[in-house]
Amino acid sequence: QVQLVESGGGLVQPGGSLRLSCAASGVTVDYYAMGWFRHIPGKEREGVSCISISDGTTYYADSVKGRFTISRDSAKNTVFLQMNSLKPEDTAVYYCAADLWSTATMCQQRGIDFWGKGTLVNVSS
Repeated sequence: QVQLVESGGGLVQPGGSLRLSCAASGVTVDYYAMGWFRHIPGKEREGVSCISISDGTTYYADSVKGRFTISRDSAKNTVFLQMNSLKPEDTAVYYCAADLWSTATMCQQRGIDFWGKGTLVNVSS
């Protein structure tokens, strides 16, 4: 069965950094576009960053460009989101997602195959 498990969230001060990890089981990340979404209470879900299957093409929301980096480690079947220069407005529950034979455009889609349960990132002093 497919399972995506996020880790790495927590409390961090503005300007700090966190690295989120998404460990996949029942899924080979080489066959899936992978991405990170976030939900801020009172706002709709936002596609933060996504990465394509083979060519490594990436998508970043305008709000995180230059600060966040998505990467894939096929050997570990894991996807990461390095978050630098964090701002209070980055506070959200971050969800890992996988979409079979997709592209980085999954960050702009609603119909996505698999989701993790989320990890909370709280950027506050």
